Amino acid sequence: MKKADLYIRVSTDEQADKGYSQRDQEERLRRFCTSNKITIGQVIYEDHSAKTFNRPQWTQLLSNLKKKSSKTNLILFTKWDRFSRNAGDAYQMISILTKLGVEPQAVEQPLDLSIPENKMMLAIYLAAPEVENDRRALNTFYGMRRAKKEGRVMGMAPFGYINRSKEDGKKYIALKEPEATNLRWAFDEIAKGFFSANEIRLKLNTLSSRKLSRSAFHVAIRNPIYCGKVFIEKYKDEEAYFVQGQHEPIISSELFYKVQTILDGNIRQERPNTKFLTDTKLPLRGFLICPKCQRNLTGSASKGRNNRYYYYHCLPSCGFRQKAEVANSIFEEELQRLELNESMKKYLKKIFLDNYKTFVKTPINEKKDISDEIDQLNSKLSIARNKLLAEIIDDEDYIEIKKDLKEKIEKLEDQLSKNDFERKTQNINGLIEKGIESITNLSKLYNEGGIKTKRDIIGSIFPEKLEFDGKTYRTTRMNVVAYRIFQINNELCGNKKRRNDYKNHFSCLVAKTGVEPVTSGL
Repeated sequence: MKKADLYIRVSTDEQADKGYSQRDQEERLRRFCTSNKITIGQVIYEDHSAKTFNRPQWTQLLSNLKKKSSKTNLILFTKWDRFSRNAGDAYQMISILTKLGVEPQAVEQPLDLSIPENKMMLAIYLAAPEVENDRRALNTFYGMRRAKKEGRVMGMAPFGYINRSKEDGKKYIALKEPEATNLRWAFDEIAKGFFSANEIRLKLNTLSSRKLSRSAFHVAIRNPIYCGKVFIEKYKDEEAYFVQGQHEPIISSELFYKVQTILDGNIRQERPNTKFLTDTKLPLRGFLICPKCQRNLTGSASKGRNNRYYYYHCLPSCGFRQKAEVANSIFEEELQRLELNESMKKYLKKIFLDNYKTFVKTPINEKKDISDEIDQLNSKLSIARNKLLAEIIDDEDYIEIKKDLKEKIEKLEDQLSKNDFERKTQNINGLIEKGIESITNLSKLYNEGGIKTKRDIIGSIFPEKLEFDGKTYRTTRMNVVAYRIFQINNELCGNKKRRNDYKNHFSCLVAKTGVEPVTSGL
């Protein structure tokens, strides 16, 4: 008596579209075996595509058939498209099974493969589903390409977007917050050129619940979808090109192409040697240099018996090492000294306002310029009217001139009515007050701020590296504005002879020329 293994294959889309349920196939196969007195061995269920034989259950079945203990004579399935949808692979697999003494057979499309003419019928049975697959794939390809040309984004929404459906069932992508805002920030940071793309990615991952790998982030910042463009790939004689998408862009086209230029290396950026940090215990890491070997100091924590201890340190070969707690404390103490008194605040406010009025177009002057331009246009209109009455120009020329001038006058009058010049003036005063207040409470802002705020303050005051020897700080250059402000303040706060008795830990001593490089104190 023959022994058969039953092979039942169905994919999700086939089960939904054609009703190829596993239960229905099994019933037909068992009925066939009962009618023909065939013993049933294994019943194999497969849910993979028949485009190839690289299917888990089929691989396992073939491995069992190759064993000497196997007594299977037949592999039964309902139709030949359950066996394969690729004619070339099917013939090769039939040859392998024949060598193993196993005959594949479709119970609803039976063929005696020992008869040569039946192989022509087999070719039809195998080619038909393959043609159907190819036609379906081609229709899908053309449909997706047509949708792309209409500006629609196909497939899963990229980072920063989410898939949505309209009432008519059409799919589209919409902005997803906070991912969209965070990605916009990432593009802005790359355009500034201060940090590498990977450093920005690491910071982005701390802001978003969805994490991006290095490769996924690189694909994202290269994706034109974010500036509202959809890329149409080259196909046959049709060249590749971009179309305007139907979705809302996250960034502008100018920002996107600027980032691409930077990533391609066509713009050389001078980047400071700083990194995004998450460790609040080491705010000075990246700003310090070793007093022994002039290398950049790094920072790390040592695990003690009951706690973690933080240090700024050089290479092991150098051996320089300082407690981060001490270095941070001395730096904070010195920031407290860099404060302004009330008289200095008034003086700075007056200087800022004078410079604003001198070098920036003030709201009052802007209002006057608009009014003067309106008067000039009205004067030109009056001259044109006089020329018309004097018959120097004809009616058509006058109408054209009048239309052009009227449009310009209406735009300027609309601008004059909408602009809140008084509010602009108040905003300038408010901004100056806010800026001076920040300088006045610099140490408070530093102590209460997060790691980013602290590093922004350090970087804005000290553009060059700081040298710390355990007691004092030295630097080659201080921000010129901050230096002048605090230098003036120190001089004004001294006694009548303008001498300051306290010793600043930001060393003001200058080394003699020839002994070491000349450095100015803070």
